[in-house]
Amino acid sequence: MSRSVTLTTRQALYAQETGEVFLVLLTIDHADLGAPIRVSSDAVDTVSRGNTFLAFPFQLSLPDDTDGRPPRARLTIDNVDRTVVQTLRSIASAPTVLIEVVRGADPDTVEAAFPDFELSNATYDVLTVQGDLTLESFLREPYPAAQFTPAGFPGLF
Repeated sequence: MSRSVTLTTRQALYAQETGEVFLVLLTIDHADLGAPIRVSSDAVDTVSRGNTFLAFPFQLSLPDDTDGRPPRARLTIDNVDRTVVQTLRSIASAPTVLIEVVRGADPDTVEAAFPDFELSNATYDVLTVQGDLTLESFLREPYPAAQFTPAGFPGLF
């Protein structure tokens, strides 16, 4: 899958050495939350498009582009602050996660975005919160979606 990125990012990616720093921004949201949880992979808080992303240690394996199955990623957040665990305990369904990659020099320009992931299979202990980031699988949808009956499609009969 091809992605459109800025010229500065392409130059940094193709360069043998670069001073560019790429940051991963996570937005964890749910209808039952008052405000989304926003965290950054940077060691300091990051302001991007008017939103403050808190410096919070996490590990993320980015989604793959494998044919035949929906993209899947793995998220591990350090449990240094009980906010994430309290959030998971307070909601009944899976929260959505938006993954964005930005350059440290220009955090307002999103270079790559991975929207609509759901945090599923979440487990936590004293040290970490772990979970799978999955997309809704369209392979389970019925086909065809409608039945062609005389009542619904009289022109066919």
